[in-house]
Amino acid sequence: MAKEETEPDTVREYRTEELAEAAGIPVRTLRFYRERKLLPPPRREGRIAWYDEHHLARLRTIAALLERGHTLGGIAELTAAFESGRDVGQLGELLGIGWSEETPVRLSPEALADYFEGEVTPENLAASLDLGYLAVDGDAIVHVSRRLLDVSSALVREGVPLAAVLETGRQVRAHADAMAALFTELIAAHIPGEDAPTRLRPLAKSVVEAELTMAMDRLLATPPPPPPPPPQNQTQTQAPSS
Repeated sequence: MAKEETEPDTVREYRTEELAEAAGIPVRTLRFYRERKLLPPPRREGRIAWYDEHHLARLRTIAALLERGHTLGGIAELTAAFESGRDVGQLGELLGIGWSEETPVRLSPEALADYFEGEVTPENLAASLDLGYLAVDGDAIVHVSRRLLDVSSALVREGVPLAAVLETGRQVRAHADAMAALFTELIAAHIPGEDAPTRLRPLAKSVVEAELTMAMDRLLATPPPPPPPPPQNQTQTQAPSS
């Protein structure tokens, strides 16, 4: 019986005019974006520029971000921060994905902008990439944790600036690392077996959750300090002379 052959996957490529038509923009706009370095360079074959699906996806992302109020300058800065971020492979090495119980979330740049309306700035994007919350996978962004994504966006909707959320996350990360080291050393000192830290991790999580709950109860039960007294008026009103 003859072995069935499969045709190799072909990559769709576009000339300049074809790409502009597929993206729904004039050719002059496409060339302007290329001059502003909003698009990666095309593949050159003589004098012909060939674009692919990644270029088309980038053009659609630019259009979506423009509709959401971003400027071309801001999009260029976001693109630079995005392209300099860690890829998914580096993120796995950084966070130890093999142990993780978190669910990663794939997002387009415009979907990320919708989660944090008005707060997706180059500075916040760079901070998220540096923390390892975000990684790059082709034309998509991967957030490491559905729970962290939902909590962060909920805090922003309540009025907390995303920059403050990320800075708090950085501080929480340091405390979490210290607690993880504490429990790992405790388990390694008293319980044999390489699988003991993984097997007993739910107990450590329960302790941390209970202690955090009680700490917040204690903090909220403490009455706030009284307000400072109003400043004394240094100017004394003199009685009129008789």
